[in-house]
Amino acid sequence: MSADFSELRVKMVDGQVRTTDVTSAPLLDAMLVVPREVFVGAAQRDLAYIDEDIRIAADADGARYLMEASPLAKLIQLAEINPTDSALDVGCGTGYASAILSRLAGSVVALESDSALAETARSTLSSLGCGNVTVVQGALPQGYAANAPYDVIFIGGSVAEVPAPLLDQLAEGGRLVAVEGQGNSGVARLFFKAGGVVTGRRAFNAAIKPLPGFERIRAFEF
Repeated sequence: MSADFSELRVKMVDGQVRTTDVTSAPLLDAMLVVPREVFVGAAQRDLAYIDEDIRIAADADGARYLMEASPLAKLIQLAEINPTDSALDVGCGTGYASAILSRLAGSVVALESDSALAETARSTLSSLGCGNVTVVQGALPQGYAANAPYDVIFIGGSVAEVPAPLLDQLAEGGRLVAVEGQGNSGVARLFFKAGGVVTGRRAFNAAIKPLPGFERIRAFEF
């Protein structure tokens, strides 16, 4: 018997999201509407609303995951997105975060390095009528300069550190949200651009799966 996904969405929002200090009404409404189950494989749909990261692919660089709902919501809320904002979703995967962002921002560029994931995101987002999302393919740490600057940049997985090209693509007054560090050492940070200078602050602890391609390069030692 198939799951009642609308009921599972309500349980996810009430049990996983609201309980972790997520209070933004537009964000909560978006998570109640966007069907998370269509962003995972057919065999995983009954697990789409569990309180865990869900593996969606494995490529040459490493596995890719759909981020669990609570840290995803907390990161998006941290960005304080406005309806006129332009947003960049770095590492969009199958497009779930992009679909959420599409209901909060004016326009979204969904950047993905994996061609199969990019095509899946493009097809799924189109089927949901997310007409303000453009899916593009490219190296994630480089961002997507063609549509820069962005009011909001969201990084869909933990990174060793936020690379300079992404910070450079922030608009004046722009916000970038990311988790730096892996596992229990992960820290969600908010970066803000004011007067042409980007500063960052610690927001909360967050343990999420790493986004391949953002590993710190070790310096050569003699």
